[in-house]
Amino acid sequence: MSDDKPTPNTDEPVVDVEAEKAAKIAAAKAKAAAAKKAAEDAPPKDPWEEKPIPPAHSDAMDDEDVAALEDLVVSADLFAGTVTATVEAEKILDVCRFLKDERGYDFLVDQTAVDWPEREEGRFDIIYWLHRHSDSKRLRLRAIIGEQQTIESVESIWGAANWMEREIYDLFGVIFGNHPGLERILTWEGFNGHPLRKDFPVEGIDTGAAIYPDVYPPGGGPIVTDEGEGA
Repeated sequence: MSDDKPTPNTDEPVVDVEAEKAAKIAAAKAKAAAAKKAAEDAPPKDPWEEKPIPPAHSDAMDDEDVAALEDLVVSADLFAGTVTATVEAEKILDVCRFLKDERGYDFLVDQTAVDWPEREEGRFDIIYWLHRHSDSKRLRLRAIIGEQQTIESVESIWGAANWMEREIYDLFGVIFGNHPGLERILTWEGFNGHPLRKDFPVEGIDTGAAIYPDVYPPGGGPIVTDEGEGA
């Protein structure tokens, strides 16, 4: 085997790396300078309004889906392009079944709650975001319930409500009747309180339970006993 090294091709042009780098830098600076000059020469933008006017609320009882519900709706409001229909909590199943079967709202986008601890008419708003795929229309439902009041689960209508209602139960303490498995989903069974209630202390509630007990229950987290010990 020959140890001779291949002879380099001297016909190939030699690239001046430093010169090429300098040219790219100069081009970038020229582009930035041109953009700066264009911005300086552009006419001034209109100033922001000092007090922008927010979207106005308006009555939405004439919305076609709301009107179809007839006396099942207590009130309806249009704000920022979205209709919110307030319905009686006792009629939530009738409302949801009708909207799915007769009005085509085939998807429950989200379900949540809002806590109003000082409100006399009922502490919690239960909110349902509905979507109709045929025309991409959305409708928000609101049902008002008291602190000790049970509201029926809509899991039998939209299966997606299963975990959503478990989350509301966990974080707000709202009970959903006829739910197939109403258990905590983010905290553990035995957790003290409901963290998204507005009267829940930001620092949490000290139960005396060990943060990292030796044994965790299958559901995760320490189960707190009456004596305040981690199970």
